Amino acid sequence: MNAGGTSLVHKEEMAANFAVPGKYIGEKPYGSGHINDTFRVIYEQNRREVHYIHQRINNNIFKKVPELMENIGRVIQHQRRKLSAAGADQLDRRVLTLVPTRTGGIFYQDTKGDYWRTYVFIEGALGIDVVENTAQAFETAKAFGEFQCQLADLPGRLHETIPDFHHTRSRFNVLANAIEEDRFNRAAGVKAEIEFAKTREEMVDVVIDLMKTGELPERVTHNDTKLNNVLIDTATGKGMCVIDLDTVMPGSVLYDFGDMVRTTTNQAVEDERDLSRVEMDINYFRALTKGYLETASGFLTPKERELLPFSGRLITFEIGLRFLTDYLQGDVYFKTHREGQNIDRCRKQFKMVQSMERQAEVMQRIVKEYK
Repeated sequence: MNAGGTSLVHKEEMAANFAVPGKYIGEKPYGSGHINDTFRVIYEQNRREVHYIHQRINNNIFKKVPELMENIGRVIQHQRRKLSAAGADQLDRRVLTLVPTRTGGIFYQDTKGDYWRTYVFIEGALGIDVVENTAQAFETAKAFGEFQCQLADLPGRLHETIPDFHHTRSRFNVLANAIEEDRFNRAAGVKAEIEFAKTREEMVDVVIDLMKTGELPERVTHNDTKLNNVLIDTATGKGMCVIDLDTVMPGSVLYDFGDMVRTTTNQAVEDERDLSRVEMDINYFRALTKGYLETASGFLTPKERELLPFSGRLITFEIGLRFLTDYLQGDVYFKTHREGQNIDRCRKQFKMVQSMERQAEVMQRIVKEYK
């Protein structure tokens, strides 16, 4: 969405309804996100500038904003309690802080019907869009592992704000329907990709079936574990805070670890057409595994540990299915900027799946190295 599309009138209305002390000075669009409209806001407090994040939630994507915000409120309160009990320092940099509205709520709905929230801005920390070294991969995985560990004993169940978000069987069935309908006569040109998907259909039920039987426990999961959703301290290079909690829901830890593997172990662009550039880097996988197990190993079950390498293949395959489906359906979900972009995205994901298949035994050995 275009962050510049919010009028000053609505910005001032929104700012006036949050319990932020001081005088509202102004704001600028902030970050690289494509879903919500995010602004870094300046307030004057005791003759100095203090920063906050005002964010308009995209309720075209997130249909259940009150439930989503309830999830976030519960999660960060639990994180803060756990960190405080452990004697952690810099609490306001280790966990997000929601600023309440002047009526005591945690979000505000403006006169246009848009939903807003405000966070305290975390100074001296940045989200990194493209991984530069294995140390960053390690810190990212360590932070997500700690996040899951903190929430392993969260009382009650969170709202499922996006049903079947990682339900790979549903994703596969939608693809099958798109192939059968072939409304845009594209199936003939992607026979190889369709065959690739069909020959790996058995993958899609593995995690779902194990969760049904209880062999894999349901956990609180982030569901968007890309690198820039961990703020890295600019002075120390350490992972400080997990952000972007809109998709925090019940799920499997394998979804989170798998998406870290998918998004971090290859630096080729999403729609890379030179597939010789697409290969899973085993050194990045090792860094992710080491970082994640340093903080998450205490609560993981043996079955969860066993399936960590598989999870990378599964989530990469899932997003490949989604790109292929969207291509067959006429490019209606993912934004495209050129013809064939979605099928190029699909081919990149499927090439990564092949790379992980070739390296599966090495990946399994790496997981066993770390306790």
